[in-house]
Amino acid sequence: MSARYHCGMRRLLVTGGAGFIGSNFVHYVLENTDDSVTVLDKLTYAGNVASLQGLPSDRFRFVEGDICDAELVGGLFDEHDAVVHYAAESHNDNSLSGPAPFVQTNLIGTFTLLEAARRSGIRFHHISTDEVYGDLELDDPARFTEQTPYNPSSPYSSTKAGSDLLVRAWVRSFGVQATISNCSNNYGPRQHVEKFIPRQITNLIDGVRPRLYGDGLNVRDWIHADDHSSAVLRILDAGTIGETYLIGADGEKTNRQVIELILQEMGRPADDYDLVTDRAGHDRRYAIDWTRLRDELGWTPQFSDFSAGIVDTVRWYRENEDWWRPQKSATERKYAETGQ
Repeated sequence: MSARYHCGMRRLLVTGGAGFIGSNFVHYVLENTDDSVTVLDKLTYAGNVASLQGLPSDRFRFVEGDICDAELVGGLFDEHDAVVHYAAESHNDNSLSGPAPFVQTNLIGTFTLLEAARRSGIRFHHISTDEVYGDLELDDPARFTEQTPYNPSSPYSSTKAGSDLLVRAWVRSFGVQATISNCSNNYGPRQHVEKFIPRQITNLIDGVRPRLYGDGLNVRDWIHADDHSSAVLRILDAGTIGETYLIGADGEKTNRQVIELILQEMGRPADDYDLVTDRAGHDRRYAIDWTRLRDELGWTPQFSDFSAGIVDTVRWYRENEDWWRPQKSATERKYAETGQ
């Protein structure tokens, strides 16, 4: 457990707190601060109340609802000191097959929250992604910085880019007390089995041979969900209003390297996977330069060893089959229908 962040008890509202990154943040906050937390979540397929089990009832409550519901949102904002906005449609493949929910949640939902923040004056932190910057060439030594121009390539990343721009405009035009963070790919407990790492782990548990898109050389910059959580808390406490902070952990790995680590950890040959036709608009490389977060706010990640993080993640999915098993058959059926 890390050092506690501040004295006193702040009332936090966390949107999307039943999802993967949001639920890990809620657990982290309640374990490492004196804050109380209210989660607002619509409980779409990616939200899971099981991810919020075991939390202290005197400091935690759950509200099922839509961030596009202005009346509900406004009432909740009046009861809290700060909002951390995780709620989003976030799966690239799903955005390609059905973009409409991404526009509704990521754009209209964020707009609704910002209008409530404008009225209430509440502190607001917006969670975003490095995918808004597009991608980098595999041989490009550069990394994304806070000054990198936006260049999204999918309905998911474009709607997240749009939500970032809404936050910036509401800060400048209306004085909303907001910050933004763009984070690299998260991994760890409680991630939906549609996502790359848990899908491979759970497929291997079921004896299914993994498959990789394209040549498997696409690079992602991985960060453990607990490190993301600690960085968000640091920005919430000390970040400059109106500013953007990139969150990373120097975790660049090709998809091949990731699946080979998982295979080895699960006792299978490192080459025991197949390459399949690449998906449309598949970004080649993401890489985060988190210098500003380190130099200005003094933050550093705790999980610097990606291999150790994979060991812990494999262990969690092996030990928590009751959490992911209900999602698995429907997810694989959907993928089978689209040939993925």
